[in-house]
Amino acid sequence: QVQLVESGGGLVQTGGSLRLSCSTSGSMSSINAMGWFRQAPGKQRESVARITSRGTTNYRDSVKGRFTISRDIAKNTLYLQMNGLKLEDTAVYYCAAERFGDLRPDYWGQGTQVTVSS
Repeated sequence: QVQLVESGGGLVQTGGSLRLSCSTSGSMSSINAMGWFRQAPGKQRESVARITSRGTTNYRDSVKGRFTISRDIAKNTLYLQMNGLKLEDTAVYYCAAERFGDLRPDYWGQGTQVTVSS
């Protein structure tokens, strides 16, 4: 089993920055990739950024150049640095972990709210 706990969400003005953290515990050796997802009210959950066990990163087009996913293996923590925040970035952000690297998360955190205001 793997446990994921997000933190760092909050209220920020457009153009501002936030850094989300995802603290991990459990059988992390079984994890091949981790990522951040988000879900805005009335919308489907969508992938934001992903990092594999080899460090390969991928981003959805709308956040490229603004968001950076990273990890600190020693601290068992995944991060999402978000700069240049826009109103449309408002959502609940979830940390997720994949056992098989198949883009289908097996574990999810509880989510953290990010609200961007004008």
